Order: sequence, then structure tokens, then C-alpha cells
Amino acid sequence: MRIAERARKIAPFYVMEVAKAATALAGTAAAGREPMIYLNIGEPDYTAPPLVRQAAERAIRDGRSQYTDATGLPALRERISDWYAQRFGLAIAPGRIVVTAGASAALQLACLALIEAGDEILMPDPSYPCNRQFVQAADGVAKLIPSGSAERFQLSAEQVRAHWNDGSWGGPLKTRGVLLASPSNPTGTSIDPAELRRIAEVVREHDGITLLDEIYLGLSHDERYGESALGLRASDGSDLGENIISINSFSKYFNMTGWRLGWLVVPQVLVSVVERLAQNLYICPSTIAQHAALACFEPESLAEYERRRAEFKARRDYFIPELNALGLTVPVMPDGAFYAWADCTQACRKLNVKDSWDLSFALMERAHLAVAPGRDFGHADTGRYIRFSTANALPQLQEAVARLRQLLG
Repeated sequence: MRIAERARKIAPFYVMEVAKAATALAGTAAAGREPMIYLNIGEPDYTAPPLVRQAAERAIRDGRSQYTDATGLPALRERISDWYAQRFGLAIAPGRIVVTAGASAALQLACLALIEAGDEILMPDPSYPCNRQFVQAADGVAKLIPSGSAERFQLSAEQVRAHWNDGSWGGPLKTRGVLLASPSNPTGTSIDPAELRRIAEVVREHDGITLLDEIYLGLSHDERYGESALGLRASDGSDLGENIISINSFSKYFNMTGWRLGWLVVPQVLVSVVERLAQNLYICPSTIAQHAALACFEPESLAEYERRRAEFKARRDYFIPELNALGLTVPVMPDGAFYAWADCTQACRKLNVKDSWDLSFALMERAHLAVAPGRDFGHADTGRYIRFSTANALPQLQEAVARLRQLLG
């Protein structure tokens, strides 16, 4: 059977491949061996809070499971709009919000709506691997630009300007825009607000597009970085946010990973375009999940989410100093999400392995600890890095540190 070229170009999602290997190893481990600790997948250990679960049960019981509008329940779009007002002080019209089948669907819809065949999209290296696959699936070209600790592992406006190809360089490719994430997976670092403003200004100068993944924004731990780019203003006072396409999700802050629900905030002119695409590709997001998500914004639920956010910060504050003490140095303290992007050079030398890929399997086999190797997240020196998820409960993180200490100490 002939496989389409676009499918052949899609690289494996190595985090999931490692997860399969870890599960297989855990299943065949000798009796009495300690259980596998999974710090490889970025999924909160919390599930949806009580009011959300109850709302889902109520929707099922009442038979509220028929198709909704392709753009989502009007009541949910209103609730999301209210959340932007309460959390960030932003007036985002509900009509600009499109509810989607997870942030993945949001990214796909945005890419299909805006990227032509051969368009270049600038992205930092390292970055979330699926993002570049969405660009590629839309026949675009993801151009990864090495972004080190000096840049907080994020793009700078200077890099965007230097790498922007308006066609004058020759060749078939032209830069269409940027795809960024703040906070980022795998690093947990955000773009400095002043730098993000400069990036958006550069993109606007070139009549380009700014796609911004904000799915971890609710899990910011530093006020400086905890504001949505939808509120950005240019140095001349003009509104930059109205031209930014923001991708968000109910998975991370709202702890609804398997419910597959997210949203887009787009300029008003794009709403009907995205709606047509969604009608044809998805019909609508999960109706039950949408009815459940309405309860995310109840005061009781929001209070619980904030309690959990504080717990994620406490886990970070414990785990990263421990990694640093073990020589698994985290060059930039994450200000959000629940990841640690650690330089594993010293650990590789100690265990006599080549790079983070080999190290991840060594940790899996010798410490029963699953981590994510750097190769998933780019090409620029990613063999030196591994990603730990700190979404696990503190006792599990403490046990992981004990095992690492026994192996590396």
C-alpha cells in the first residue's frame, strides 16, 4: 500500500515511544522490583474537580449529547470570555473564541486556515514536537531556530528579524509567521513580555501571523510572565493582541486531559474561516466535555485550580534544586507548566552512555524511572537534555530523587 508523502514525513512522537517501552519493562520486571515512576509524560496527576465531573454526569443523565455549533456552546464561549476578564483583565469578545476538540485541533485549524504550501513558520529549538507536525501537515515548513538558555530557550525578536525570508533571498520558501509557546513545553520557560511585544511588532511589520500556544498560561508561577499575549500593546500604543492567534486548552490548568477540549482566540475576520474548517473536519467538540467545562469556571472549581497550581509550584521548588545538586543542571528555572529541562552531560559521563536517548533507557532499566529524551524537542544540542515532568505527587518526586541519587550520587 502506498503511504502518502505527508504521512511519511511525520516523525515518531518519541515521548510516547519511550512510554511504551517503560510500560513493557514495568510489566516484565522481576517480582519485588520497585514500580516504574513515570516522569516522561506531561499530564497532571489531578483529574477534573468534583463540580466538573458532576456536570458531565448531569449532561449524560439528561441526554444533552447532541451536536453543538462547530464553534462550541455559546454559554462556554461566554464563560471563557469572562475568565479572560477576571484572570487577565482582558475584554475578549465571545465571538472571537472557537471551542475545539483539544488544543491539537485548535493548532490544526489555525495552520490549515493560515499556512499555504511552502510557507515557512519560525519556531524555537527546542519546542513541542507536535507543533511542527501541524505546520508540516498543512504543507508548511517548520524552521527551527536554535534558542539556548541565554534566550530562555525562546525566540528573540532579533532572531525572528534575522531569519525572516520575504522572498528576496531567492528560492521557493517565504516566511509566513511564528509559532511560539509561553510557557513552553519542554522547558517551562516563558517569553519575556517586552520581548514578546517586540516579536509581535516584527511579525506585524512583515504582515505575518503570530501563533501562540498558551495552554500552560494558567500554570504560571511568576507574575511577570503570567499575562496573556492577547493584551499586548505596541510601543506606539496600538493593539497587538487583536492579531495574535492564541491556542489554549482545558487539559493542563483545568486538569481535563482525556476530555479533549480546547479553544482558539482569533481575529474576528478568521472566525467564519475556522468555523467552516471545523464543520468539515470535526463537526463539533465533545458535547459532554463542553457541558462539563462550564463548571470549570464556578468559584469552587477555580479555587481548587489555584490550590493545585500552588502545589505544582511546590513540586517545582523541591525537585529542581535536587536535580541541580545531582549534576542534572536546569539552566533556566521554569516559571510555569510542570517541566524541568535538564542538562544531562554529567550524568551521561557517569553512566558511560552517549546522550540523553541512551540515558533515558539507562534510567528506565536501572532506576525504574521514565523520562523524556531531548531528541523529541528539536535538533540543536538536544542530545544534552532530558525533560522531567514534575506533574507527579511530591512523594513520587522524592522517590525519583532517591533513585537518581543512588545511581548518580
